[in-house]
Amino acid sequence: MTRADTLARARELDRPQLAYLVRFPTAHGTGETDLTWAQIDHDTAWIAGRLREHGLAAGRRAVLTASGFEGFWCHAMIGALRTLRVTYGIAEAMGWDHRRTAVFHRELAPQAMIGLSAETVEGLSGAADVGEMFRSTSVVLARPTAVPLLHAVGVSACVLAPLGPALAIECPERAGAHVDAAAWRIGERDGQLTVAAAEGRGSPLAETPLGVVGRVVTGRCGCGSDDPRVLFAEANQLSPARS
Repeated sequence: MTRADTLARARELDRPQLAYLVRFPTAHGTGETDLTWAQIDHDTAWIAGRLREHGLAAGRRAVLTASGFEGFWCHAMIGALRTLRVTYGIAEAMGWDHRRTAVFHRELAPQAMIGLSAETVEGLSGAADVGEMFRSTSVVLARPTAVPLLHAVGVSACVLAPLGPALAIECPERAGAHVDAAAWRIGERDGQLTVAAAEGRGSPLAETPLGVVGRVVTGRCGCGSDDPRVLFAEANQLSPARS
């Protein structure tokens, strides 16, 4: 049997609906929820739309920094980059792998840096001028704790943040990080964020406190989206005014 025959046969096999058992930190320990392949397809389409707003398209290049345990959103992010036909490289988001981020940045000359962590930024700062590295990068999507570090050296970064099993991505309006309203209900209680599965998500998740400081903004964003937006305390520090 040839490889082509084997792949054709494999496509006919039943595939379990469950893709991941997502475990995530909460205010009271560890939470869990299911993630199906259908939900990954939905998340991929939503992320692709957010990246398209930032100008990512065929022929562009990106570097994605994420950790192995973040596969539940990283899988959809990679799918979105492939959907948009964006060439990408992947580095670990932990500080010890900052050199790989530097190599990809040098060799790919990417238009987008996605998922930069404070650990990566701090690691790079020991050997390079971070402002010089990223000021010319068209799109920088960074974790909330990394955003003020980047703003301080003149890098106009937007927020990308896992929120339990959800993902928040700031649009070019820089008015908060959007969360997919069709998939998640984001709320706040006593100044901290909560997450729950939306009715159409398919995998139940009751309202879960995340232990993350922030607030939720509703109403239509300047980009035209009605998805709720999250403002993080860390990311709001030293934030440059939008022109």
